[in-house]
Amino acid sequence: MSKANRAAQFAPFDALKGLQEALREKEEKHSRVEKIELTEERAEELSLKIRKAEKDADIKITFYSKGHYYNLKGIMTEKNENLKYITIGGTKIYFDDIYEIEGV
Repeated sequence: MSKANRAAQFAPFDALKGLQEALREKEEKHSRVEKIELTEERAEELSLKIRKAEKDADIKITFYSKGHYYNLKGIMTEKNENLKYITIGGTKIYFDDIYEIEGV
């Protein structure tokens, strides 16, 4: 018996197929938060930081997506003023979803 076949016999048994996925999905939905509305002053400050940000800048950003806040650090590879988004490491983040931006 090969090592792969021997190891397979000790693999965890999922008696209720899909249960773990359903539990993860329910937990994800339960942990969602509402988007924080920025004050006018805070929104203006954030807007100024976004305008200052340049392509190839190393930035740290906090943004809202699908009910959660995420932190992302990396090189800004694209900034589209017309469509109002920036791209960091393949992640497109719209200006309206940005909560904080550092490094500009």
